[in-house]
Amino acid sequence: MDREKAHLLLQELKGKDLRELAKSYDVTVFKNGKKNKGWAGHVIEHYLGLPINSAQSPNFGSWELKTISLKKLKNGNLTIKETMAITMIDPFNVKNTPFEESHLLAKMKKILILSRIWEGVNEPASVVYGIHTFNIENDEIYAQIKEDYELVRKTIIDKGFDALSGKMGKFVQPRTKGAGHGSTSRAFYARVPFLKKVILLND
Repeated sequence: MDREKAHLLLQELKGKDLRELAKSYDVTVFKNGKKNKGWAGHVIEHYLGLPINSAQSPNFGSWELKTISLKKLKNGNLTIKETMAITMIDPFNVKNTPFEESHLLAKMKKILILSRIWEGVNEPASVVYGIHTFNIENDEIYAQIKEDYELVRKTIIDKGFDALSGKMGKFVQPRTKGAGHGSTSRAFYARVPFLKKVILLND
């Protein structure tokens, strides 16, 4: 199934509760009090009639699925709950690759983002808010992501991989990713202000 067809089918999920769909597809959300982190992705795979992918961000070849959570503010408006990992940073590759040829740009062109409303740690419900893509055709957004990437690239060249900091970047930041606080792996993350532009929220 290509990205365009998947996008159209996923649009039909708007307003539907993924917890109810999880029941109908017999997808486990909690087992022995522990949450299955990939449950929402598995529900989507069932819905699309695709083989179950054990990865938290299933890759379907021509496209990749990401899910992000929205939370309600006290005034009832929705906001982004957290940043979103885009792709791991390979320091050798980034150092030697300009943005136009980068894995980051290629990955962003593949991603479909399903936003769902977070109702609490027990997730009694999880209603789909929308289906989104990174609007990298927008000149302003493209220019800023390129600037963020080139800052990471220059830092790796001039100071080394360990000099990267989560404080970098306006839309995309380099952050540690992996088990434990001592992790040395890093990934590009979409910052909350950028995700707000993607999801078109007005807080």
